[in-house]
Amino acid sequence: MVHHAAFITSTEVELFAIRCGINQVCIKENVSKIIVITDSIHAAKKIFDSKLHPFQSHTMAILNELWNFFIKDHENFIEFWECSSCLKWRFHKDIDKDSKSFNLTPLYSCKTSWDYYKKLDSDDIIKQWKITFQALDGKGKHFLDLLDDNFDTIEPAYTKEGP
Repeated sequence: MVHHAAFITSTEVELFAIRCGINQVCIKENVSKIIVITDSIHAAKKIFDSKLHPFQSHTMAILNELWNFFIKDHENFIEFWECSSCLKWRFHKDIDKDSKSFNLTPLYSCKTSWDYYKKLDSDDIIKQWKITFQALDGKGKHFLDLLDDNFDTIEPAYTKEGP
């Protein structure tokens, strides 16, 4: 599978490749063992990292597929093997050749960053909050409007990972 995007880190590329592979394997029948061979074991470890990181969309998708894979049969399992690219494995050469032969110029490079999508998500959450809580009939009994020094209603904001 070929994935074209701009400004992608090598960790994100590796996780996307793992995601695609696991997705393809999990829809096949009679598969009980998955072996992921990678030259970036540090990227594969991100799948099981519960801390906040920019690759969580991939890790959540991978974990969802793996959850379904393990639910099918409790004997199913997955292994991760590290195979350094300096070993000159044939598949490394093929992938390296394919990835270097493709050249894409992004149309909207400013809209492909992690920060941009994080801001979009935050704006959507705030918009949803306003729609939900300002439209309730019983708001007066159960909610307080917080006011600033000018007696204007304080609205939720998202600034530098704040509340």
